[in-house]
Amino acid sequence: KTFRPRKKFEPGTQRFELYKKAQASLKSGLDLKAVVQLPPGESINDWIAVHVVDFFNRINLIYGTMSEYCTEKTCPIMSGGLKYEYRWQDDSKYKKPTKLSAPQYMCMLMDWIEMLINNEDIFPTRIGVPFPKQFQQVCTKILTRLFRVFVHVYIHHFDSIINMGAEAHVNTCYKHFYYFIREFSLVDHRELEPL
Repeated sequence: KTFRPRKKFEPGTQRFELYKKAQASLKSGLDLKAVVQLPPGESINDWIAVHVVDFFNRINLIYGTMSEYCTEKTCPIMSGGLKYEYRWQDDSKYKKPTKLSAPQYMCMLMDWIEMLINNEDIFPTRIGVPFPKQFQQVCTKILTRLFRVFVHVYIHHFDSIINMGAEAHVNTCYKHFYYFIREFSLVDHRELEPL
């Protein structure tokens, strides 16, 4: 339920070209701090949109590969160790921060992000359609919640990641994510404390 098909960019669109640039840079072995910088002449909102969708795909895949180890029994609370507990709020079904198990939280999170990135009013894909004024605030909320997936995976399931041989991939994904959110100040530094 938490594993989703990858969101794709339409070939021939500006976002597809930006996505190809980002992927080529990542595969070239360049410094990740440099890779996340906005390419000259590109729109900041397009760059953020491409990365939010890409991080959603990657983090969803990471969680999906180890979700069999994250169950109601092993993770009855969505947390990052003893010090950090994450509660779900979506302003529709959960109007107040609500304690959920990690699998429930992950399911709600992935559904919520998928709904947002597929919403043309928030993530427009047509040329000439502007991003909404609150676009970067929405992305901040998405990225903050995706960061919590890293926190949970690293603190509670990293042994499973190592046993699967996925440590290098998860670490690279995390570094890319971290440099990106720091480059554009998209996640409050207090949220970053667990890692």
